[in-house]
Amino acid sequence: MTVLPHDLEALESVSQDETACELFLRMARLARAGELNRFLFELDANEDLDAETKAAVAEVARDRTFLSALDEYVHRTRTLH
Repeated sequence: MTVLPHDLEALESVSQDETACELFLRMARLARAGELNRFLFELDANEDLDAETKAAVAEVARDRTFLSALDEYVHRTRTLH
């Protein structure tokens, strides 16, 4: 997998936001387990979130390349530190 400089910025930005990072890592685990559809269904049914937030989270959830890259990035950077 080739990671471009702008990709690194996005990965670093997300990894520094603890809440976003944990959410996206959870989505990565669900995607690997084939359970992401259940998450998306629950996201859509959540009445506490506005439509814009739901759409943004769903967009990231469908980007398996990003989720996989983030999972690897976080694992490697936490291992090194």
